[in-house]
Amino acid sequence: MKRKPLMRFFEPAFWIAGLSFLAFSNPEEEHMSLCVFKNLGWENCWGCGIGHSISYIFRGEFAASFEEHIFGIPIFIILVFHIVHTLIKIKKTL
Repeated sequence: MKRKPLMRFFEPAFWIAGLSFLAFSNPEEEHMSLCVFKNLGWENCWGCGIGHSISYIFRGEFAASFEEHIFGIPIFIILVFHIVHTLIKIKKTL
């Protein structure tokens, strides 16, 4: 029962960790990937494209972000709003 209050923070912490990883990763470098499609030898993966797109957003390279994946900027905005909304909702219940 004592874990339940801390579990409320799991989802926003998960998304913040994911965005932080993308903020510090360089989309132009080759690195280890957890992508199943990339490990099978596929060159282009939609998920990898979104990740690279979000990495470019953190660097302020919006044109490169758009070129990498058209939905990168909207998904980034949605994720940020979702994190903020979830944290506000948690704060109200404390």
